[in-house]
This record gives sequence, structure tokens and C-alpha cells, in this order.
Amino acid sequence: MGVTMESHLDVADEGESDEFVSNSDQDTDDELKEAFAAGLLKPGLNIVGEIPARREFKNNTALLEQKLSELTKKMPWIERLDMINEPAPVAPELAFKEEEHSRLRQKLLANTKSSKSIEEDAVHNDFKREMMFYRQAQSAVIEGISRLHSLNIPTKRPEDYFAQMVKTDLHMQKIREKLLTKQQEQERTEKIRKLRELKKYGKKVQVEVQQNRAKEKRQLMDNVKKFRKGKLDDLDFLEKNGNKPGSDSNRKTLNDRRKFKNDKFGFGGKKRGLKKNTKESADNVSDYRTSKGKRQNTRNTKTERAASRKRKKKEDAK
Repeated sequence: MGVTMESHLDVADEGESDEFVSNSDQDTDDELKEAFAAGLLKPGLNIVGEIPARREFKNNTALLEQKLSELTKKMPWIERLDMINEPAPVAPELAFKEEEHSRLRQKLLANTKSSKSIEEDAVHNDFKREMMFYRQAQSAVIEGISRLHSLNIPTKRPEDYFAQMVKTDLHMQKIREKLLTKQQEQERTEKIRKLRELKKYGKKVQVEVQQNRAKEKRQLMDNVKKFRKGKLDDLDFLEKNGNKPGSDSNRKTLNDRRKFKNDKFGFGGKKRGLKKNTKESADNVSDYRTSKGKRQNTRNTKTERAASRKRKKKEDAK
């Protein structure tokens, strides 16, 4: 019984949906017929919708002229500084640069097999455009200065002209301190960088010296082993090792003072017994001086002193 009721409900729903679809299609067909009868449809793809209204541009000449008259102000030329002039003639050096640039661009376009000509080249046209701006500005400056001079208007500041600073002294002092701080930081950074480089170089030199010493020592030991085994007949390698930089044979000659101290106190090795007299040193009296060590007596004798006292008494009595 339940199955029969559900089937009746499904059939009823399907009938209602079909009726709704048929009604909507009928409405669409009616709208299309009305649009075709009104001449709104044309052969081809047609989209149903509202046609936007076309904007009409009004050319109100009278109103435009009125606004122009309101904007126009009759002011002297010194207040406007506007000019209409032709570009200045090209200077020889600029003409040479332009010709050189054109030749290089033509050569580049030929190498790239481009279909564009030199006149259609965007880069060359940009260069010519900048040249035209330069010539136009040059012509305006020349004509403008002459017109200002004709109006007795100076174009140069007098020699005794003093302008007021826009920034205060305090602000400029802060800027100066900031620049000095920045300069000091740069110098400090540069100094640190140089010290690092010197340290790296010093390490490199030290490593090279140590490696050379180790190499020489290893080579010397190998030669000694070969000599002990009988593979080498002479000891020339010892002389080579002794003539290396820093050895005793390459040292500078000693001065007399150093030699005297070395003879007196020694310079290494055994020191005991060096000051002990020998037969030769005892017989050597070349350094002996009889007057050496004696003090000269400058005091008068007793008789001379008594006579001096008598003469003094006689002079006082007179």
C-alpha cells in the first residue's frame, strides 16, 4: 500500500515540472516573436537583454568659448615667460654624435637582420627626440635671455649677493656630525679590512716559512741518512745549509765595541777560566801606564804656607 502511494506522488511531481518548463519556453518564444516583429532582431547570434543607451557628446561651442574666456588672463610676458620658437641649429659635435649613433644603430640592425630601417628604429628615434628637446630648450634660453635684457631685467646675481639659508645652523650642524660619523665608520671599516688582509698575508707568509723550514730540515735529514749509508761521498749539503739567509756566514761584521765585549765576557759557550792569567798575559805590559791611577797633589808645602801667611799680615798692617 505504501509503495503505491509513493509512485502516485512521483508521477504527480514529474507532471508539474514538465508543465512549468513548457510554460517558460512558451513565454520565451512569445518574447522573441515580439522582438522580431518590432525589428529588434537581426540575422545571426542574438542575446536577449536591454540595449544600453548610446551616450551623446554635446559640442557646446558657446559654452566652451565662455570657459576659455574665463581662463584666459591678459598678463605681461614677464609674468608668463612663454615662447614659441624653432629649435636651435645643431652644433658640430652634436651632429657628429648623432651621425655616429645612427651609423652604429644601422650596423647593429644589419647584423641582427631586422626588417626595420634606421628611421623606424625606436632607439634611434628616442635619441633624435632627446636631441630635439635639447635644441628646443637651447633656443628658448637664448631668446629668453635676450628679451629679459631688453626689458632691463638682470639675469645674474650681483657679487655681493647673500642668500638666506633655508636650513638652520643647528640642522646643518646635525648633518655635519652625521657625515663625520659616517666618514669615521667608513675609515674604521676600511682599517679593519686592511688589518684582516695584513693578518691573512702574515699568516700566509708564516705558513710558507714554516713549510720551507720543514722542507729544508727534511731534505737535510735525508742527505744525512744517505751519507751514513754511503750513497753520498761529500758533505756539500752542509755548506749549502750553512749559507742560507740568517746563518753566521751571512751576518754583518761586528764592530770594535762588540768584539771587545765578546773578548772580555764571552759570547756563548764555556765562561769559566776566561779571565785567568796566562804566561802571555802576564808578560804583556803594553797597556801599563805609570801615571794612570795617581792623583796630582796641588796643595802647597808647609814652608810655602807659612811664608804666604807672613806676606798677608804685612799687607794688612800697611
